[in-house]
Amino acid sequence: MQSTLPKNRAAKSRSSLDRKAWIHAANDALAEEGLAGLRVEILAKRCGVTKGSFYWHFRDRQELLDEVLAQWKEGRIRDVSKQAKSEIGQERASIIRAIELYSASRNRRGIQIELAIRDWARRDPKAAAIVAEVDAWRLKRTQNMFTDAGFSEAEAKIRSLLFYAYAFGSSLMIYEQFDEDIGALRTRIAEFIAENQSQPGGNGPSQTMPPQHSLQSVE
Repeated sequence: MQSTLPKNRAAKSRSSLDRKAWIHAANDALAEEGLAGLRVEILAKRCGVTKGSFYWHFRDRQELLDEVLAQWKEGRIRDVSKQAKSEIGQERASIIRAIELYSASRNRRGIQIELAIRDWARRDPKAAAIVAEVDAWRLKRTQNMFTDAGFSEAEAKIRSLLFYAYAFGSSLMIYEQFDEDIGALRTRIAEFIAENQSQPGGNGPSQTMPPQHSLQSVE
């Protein structure tokens, strides 16, 4: 009896903390502590288990790191594919909705993980390649939204980068006191980015928009 009890407890520990639970714990640690938090000893302590439980599910720490990166990439691509798409006949409105969605989102944990992975990418070529792939996907999807709305390829690239510069920048800033009606301000910014003056009559607050040739001169 004495020899079987520890084995039963060990088996229970391994089964109660599966691979997904380790990855979830790794994401929590990444959000709170950055890459330094993704050490096996730290994760085991967070989970209330021994290091041996970790090695039941992963060959080594690198396998966990690879899985964290892969799941982050899959999640971001899935999210962008869902949100950054045009509705036929509502192309400009689709852009405005996407801008407002990303700029108004305050998913603190998601932002922390994004920042931690970008910091990780500064030191690790594998992480950098994943981040570059996600960013390229984001930019391409939004570029397609702008071309669907009638923008030229060159102009769509500019607007796509501006879209994400605003979305990411605003997520890092505390600017609620900057304007007495911050919701209306966000809407005006979204309309500004989505405005296409090359179409007959324009479509939106054209008096606030710079001439299109001034945007094209950036290239």
